[in-house]
Amino acid sequence: QVQLVESGGGLVQPGGSLRLSCAASGIIFNVYAMAWYRQAPGKQRELVAVISSTLSTNYADSVKGRFTISRDNAKKTMYLQMNSLKPEDTAVYYCSVDRDFARLVTDARTWGQGTQVTVSS
Repeated sequence: QVQLVESGGGLVQPGGSLRLSCAASGIIFNVYAMAWYRQAPGKQRELVAVISSTLSTNYADSVKGRFTISRDNAKKTMYLQMNSLKPEDTAVYYCSVDRDFARLVTDARTWGQGTQVTVSS
């Protein structure tokens, strides 16, 4: 059974940085695509960034140039480095995994518990 555990969220001032982590278990990690989603209050969950098993990456336009997604297959962990944070980045951030890249970005089904990121002065 897949288990995903996010960590690293918190309160940060605008312009600051955070690094989120997502530790996975119960899967053959290196063959899975992985993604970060976020959900702000009153809004739908949205895709933030995705990384394939071959390390190709894609980002939402709103975070391009500020966020970097990466993975460490040996540690079975995915990361999201978030720089130049803005108040509109405030949300609960979730990680998700799937062997099917297309399904991961259109119909993600496996979620961690989420980690809260709040950007405020």
